[in-house]
Amino acid sequence: KLHPEHRSRLLDTSSTARNTQAQRHSHPAQPSTMDIRLLRPSDIPQVQQTNITNLPENYFCKYYMYHALSWPQLSYVAVDISRPKKTPYDAPKVVGYVLAKMEEDPQDGIQHGHITSLSVMRTHRRLGLAEKLMRQSQRAMFETYGAQYVSLHVRVSNVAARSLYEDTLGFKNNGTEAGYYADGEDAYSMRKDLNYLQEEELDEESDDEGATVGQDEGGEVGSAGKENEASAAGQSKEAMRKVKVGRQLGVGDLVERNANGA
Repeated sequence: KLHPEHRSRLLDTSSTARNTQAQRHSHPAQPSTMDIRLLRPSDIPQVQQTNITNLPENYFCKYYMYHALSWPQLSYVAVDISRPKKTPYDAPKVVGYVLAKMEEDPQDGIQHGHITSLSVMRTHRRLGLAEKLMRQSQRAMFETYGAQYVSLHVRVSNVAARSLYEDTLGFKNNGTEAGYYADGEDAYSMRKDLNYLQEEELDEESDDEGATVGQDEGGEVGSAGKENEASAAGQSKEAMRKVKVGRQLGVGDLVERNANGA
């Protein structure tokens, strides 16, 4: 017979092992290095697999290709580039995507974008990837096509997605569309104005103008001025590098950071 104290220790050890195993299945064992980039035609088979694995709304490959060719600036994928390759020809694993487009004939006559589909593999959730994919696509809609807002539909039963759209990304619920999905479930129609991106651009332009005026009025001249300009130019180059993301880093951490700011 085991002493009660020894028995308690064995139970604690087995419980810890079970918890560790559960965490290993629910999240990557090690922090992964992610790359968020534009969707390529070669990514479509993996994107389709991600869609089939996670969502009931599935599409043919030609539908993904239609988005990729018609609006090549709007759809993005999250790629786990830290995953070891089995052969030199292995493609990096796509673990998430956002499929987006511009509405070709908007009923309201206002230029706007639409999120067709968004999905992240369960093994790579809670890393902020869905938020980053969405924000990247929204900015591209505004900068490339001058979109004034972005719309999407979400199942009324999908509480997690609704929280992401409303609480994190700032979408507003515009009402319910009855029987929107093929199985008869209703959808919430959501919308987010993109005016804030125009305000950000104006703020950046104002900051740039202020910096230029300061240099003209008080900048050093001669060799000292040239040295300072060279130093400033070296510091201003954005040396983008991949950084590790993981559960411990938090949702807000960017996938790419300025090397000087990291």
